[in-house]
Amino acid sequence: MTAQSSATVARPIPVRGGTLLACAGVAAFSLTFPSTVWGLESFGPWALVALRTVIAALIAGAFLLARRVPVPARAHWGPLAAVAGGTVVGFPILTTLALGTSSTSHAAVVVGLLPLSTAVYGAARGHRAPSRTFWCGALAGAAVVVAFAVQQGGGTLSAGDLCLFGALLVCAAGYAEGGRLAREMPGWQVVGWALVACLPLAVAGGAVALAYEPVRLGVHGVAGLLWVAAGSTFSGLYAWYRGMGAIGVARASQLQLGQPLLTLVWSVLLLGERLSAVAVAAAVAVLVCITVTQRARV
Repeated sequence: MTAQSSATVARPIPVRGGTLLACAGVAAFSLTFPSTVWGLESFGPWALVALRTVIAALIAGAFLLARRVPVPARAHWGPLAAVAGGTVVGFPILTTLALGTSSTSHAAVVVGLLPLSTAVYGAARGHRAPSRTFWCGALAGAAVVVAFAVQQGGGTLSAGDLCLFGALLVCAAGYAEGGRLAREMPGWQVVGWALVACLPLAVAGGAVALAYEPVRLGVHGVAGLLWVAAGSTFSGLYAWYRGMGAIGVARASQLQLGQPLLTLVWSVLLLGERLSAVAVAAAVAVLVCITVTQRARV
């Protein structure tokens, strides 16, 4: 591969195609938490994150080599670092650690604030001033999630909740920066280079984790690992970033409103979890609050 002397211009795709891609990304992401819980049946949290990154990076690297994609321009590596740190490393580590103690349905409600976090970050990054209605909806949604987490934690926030809130922050930055970059280079290349950049760290981390964490291979564990690697981390991010590049961060985040509810469905069908009325009510309330922010003029 040779150094890229100018920005790679992504081939424009129709709005309808971008919407379908973003929806495919949301569908893939909705399975991430249940698949992570399955993966934890066979691997420790650090090994699971490292292995999912290694597998996804190898897939991405193969695509980049096969297509002879040039190395991104120097100006692109800053946003790529945000994508790598937020969506490839930070979000998987924090949510995997949280799912060691939190239920999938609980995590789905808390992470339901991700579209809101992404919109806030995108507005700040774009130097735009959101309207008063936007902030009212944002604060209401945050209040609902905090109240839900405190109620579920018996009056306090658990360590898992703190991990989930941290995951919201880093993933929002990765989504917003990746969406902006996907307007200048193909979305799959944004994901691909972010994954490849993390490969050395993932290989080293995986070697250490596998030496200290027990491995109990099983059908669920292997299936969960393969999905979070090939389905969520590579295919899901590819579809999501390309969709965001076509229809914009704000519109794409609207489509993500259904992700928590989809995850709740998967938690029942795949994990056999029993949903509490509080969890469903909180998820719906968050959806309403985020809908208000998305419809507010910026």
